[in-house]
Amino acid sequence: MAEGHPDINDTTSFVLYRYIPSLPAAIIFLVLFALTTFYHIFQIGRKRTWYFIPLAVGGAFEFVGYIGRAQSHFDQWKLGPFIMQSLLLLVAPALFAASIYIILGRIILLTDGEKHSLIRQKWLTKVFVAGDVLSFLIQSGGGGIQASGTETAMKTGEKLIIVGLFLQLAFFGFFVAVAGLFHVRLQRNGPASRTVDLNALPWKKHLMALYVSSGLILVRSVFRVIEYITGNAGYLLRHELFLYIFDAVLMFFVMLIFNYIHPSEITDLYHERIEGERSSYSRDVSDVEMQLQPKNGREVAGGPWS
Repeated sequence: MAEGHPDINDTTSFVLYRYIPSLPAAIIFLVLFALTTFYHIFQIGRKRTWYFIPLAVGGAFEFVGYIGRAQSHFDQWKLGPFIMQSLLLLVAPALFAASIYIILGRIILLTDGEKHSLIRQKWLTKVFVAGDVLSFLIQSGGGGIQASGTETAMKTGEKLIIVGLFLQLAFFGFFVAVAGLFHVRLQRNGPASRTVDLNALPWKKHLMALYVSSGLILVRSVFRVIEYITGNAGYLLRHELFLYIFDAVLMFFVMLIFNYIHPSEITDLYHERIEGERSSYSRDVSDVEMQLQPKNGREVAGGPWS
C-alpha cells in the first residue's frame, strides 16, 4: 500500500488503478494512434473529406489519452492524468461512429439507393449523429463528475457512463441493422436509376469496411459496459491487458481500416456521376433548343429556292 493511499487489492475501496499502468504499452499506442491520426488529417486535407474530421479528432483523443496513461505510470494516484485517459479513451469511439454514420449516407447517394434505406438519407446521418452526440455528452458528463475525485463522485460518474454506453450500443446496433437491410434490398432490387451500374461501383468494399469497423466498435462498447458494470474491483479493471486487447487494438484497427479504404473514393465517384448527369442534361436541353429555334426564310422555303 502506498503511503496515504488505500491498498489496491482492497475491494471495499475505490482506487484509480488496481495496477501500475504499463509505460511501454502506453507509448506504443500513443505512437500508433498519432501516426494514423496525422495520416487521416493529411487525407482529409488532400481529399477535402471534411465529414471525416470527427474520426481524426477521435484519433487525437486516443493518443492524448495514452499520454495520460504514460503519465499515470509514474504516479498512479494522480487524478489529472487518470481523468484525462479515462475520459478521452472512453468517448473517442463515439467520434469514430459519427464519421461511420456519414459514410453510409454517402454510399446511399452513390448507389442511388435511398428507396432501400429504412431511414431517408437526409435524416439518416442526423438521427444517428444526434444519438451519438447524446451518448457522448452523457459519457463526458460522467467523466466530468468523476473529476472531483471523491468516491461518491466516482461512483455517480460510473453510473452515467454506463447509461451513455448503453445508449451508444442501442443506436449503433440499430445503425448496423439499417445498413444491413439497405445492403440486402439494394442487392436484390438494384438502384432507382438505370444509369447507375452497381457492378462498376466499389460500394460493397466500402460497406464491408463499414461492417468491420462497426463490429470492432460494438465489441469494444460491450467490453466497456461489462467493465463498468462489474465495478471498480471487477476482474476487467484489475487487469490492464483487457483494456489493450478490447479497446486499444480494436480502435487502432478502426482507424487503420479507413486509412486504407478511405471514403473519399465514394465522394469522388458520386461527384463524377452528378457532373456527368448534368453535362448530359445540358446537352439534351441544348439539342431541344436548337430544334425549336425559328429557321430563316431560306431554310423555310427549301425546295427549288434553296
